[in-house]
Amino acid sequence: MDIALVAGLVLLVVFIILLVVGIPISVAIGGSAVVTMLVILPFEKAAFVSAQRMFAGIDSFSLLALPFFILAGNIMNTGGIALKLINLAKLIGGRMPGALAHANVVGNMLFGSISGSSIAAAAAVGGTMAPVQEKEGYEKSFSAAVNIASAPAGILIPPSGPLILYSLVSGGTSIAALFMAGYLPGIIMGGCVMIVAFIIAKRRKYPTAPKLMMNEKVKVVLESIPSLMLVVVVIGGIVIGAFTATEGAAVAVLYSLILSFCYRTIKIKDLYKIFLDSVIMTSIILFLIAASSIMSWVMAYTGIPNAISNAIMSVSDNKYVILLIINVILLGVGVFMDLTPAVLIFTPIFLPIATHLGMDPIQFGIMLIFNMGIGNMTPPVGSVLFIGCGVGNVSIEEVVKPLMPFFLVLILALLLITYVPWISLIIPKICGLM
Repeated sequence: MDIALVAGLVLLVVFIILLVVGIPISVAIGGSAVVTMLVILPFEKAAFVSAQRMFAGIDSFSLLALPFFILAGNIMNTGGIALKLINLAKLIGGRMPGALAHANVVGNMLFGSISGSSIAAAAAVGGTMAPVQEKEGYEKSFSAAVNIASAPAGILIPPSGPLILYSLVSGGTSIAALFMAGYLPGIIMGGCVMIVAFIIAKRRKYPTAPKLMMNEKVKVVLESIPSLMLVVVVIGGIVIGAFTATEGAAVAVLYSLILSFCYRTIKIKDLYKIFLDSVIMTSIILFLIAASSIMSWVMAYTGIPNAISNAIMSVSDNKYVILLIINVILLGVGVFMDLTPAVLIFTPIFLPIATHLGMDPIQFGIMLIFNMGIGNMTPPVGSVLFIGCGVGNVSIEEVVKPLMPFFLVLILALLLITYVPWISLIIPKICGLM
């Protein structure tokens, strides 16, 4: 029997069994990979390779950007920066029907882009907006659905931890180019949610925002500028080559810390909990990366990616059909697997197929993260779904139906990004990064 088939079956079966019995996904990934390795290699060699791959998987300077961006996001989440951006979002939302829903979307895009986390955006922005929307007569399930559907835009609009992770796994795709490529798709994701929210809000006659005086508008804009400058400093510095993505992440930490102290929303005693939460989150992600490195080695050694590639390519020779198949698979994966392990496991499998079809690795990375963003809002393991329901004080069952229109529109946006390369590539080309 073909070694790829045997290894693939063992890997899949053991992985599913471990998940079913309640083993954490990082341990399930590493455990299934080690069991598969023991089937094809002697014990001594399997043990050595497992330890070596775990160390090598996290031995990367670029990977240092992740803990720094996590820390920066936690500082901003605690330091009152979200509130400044929410006020700006309310101003941008204007006097359209369902203005508070649009403010929620814009707030998620702004805060998500600065914190680099859809979960942080859903918690910070949604937690602030949900009681306000309820007070204005919005249905709680609708408000939660808007928050959940728009929060993943934050993982596309830079700085983005998942894009840094994809850069590492894909073999060094330019982080600066990926960051620039994420802007337009992220805006499209937020725009799609706003269109659906507008239609629903108009039909239900949700209230518009009260009119602000010019001096109030100016005050809101001025107060938000220091927070928005974080993006200008970090992303601008990375694009012009003033510093690397890792150094930019460190700058983000310093800037957000200084800004929070200036706002007087963080005290010295708060730093311990912020650092501790960041260390815990970083440890979880790094262990997940280390465990996934074993699985990636096993798949490469046994030829599993080539076998999957040949199977998909045998279905059709039409690139559009093959890309559709990849999207369907990734959407299915997103339903049952969180973003980080999905990127680590499926990038080595599908990236070679995409590049063989002529897709640029940058565009594939955006397509992959967009897919996983949609997965973040779907049950049963969507982390943004759980956070959004928690801060919105609704059950998952209540929010599934209101989410469906947003889900369908985002699927159409995903197909647009898949089949229209310039959406992802135009800004990196303008910036001279390609």
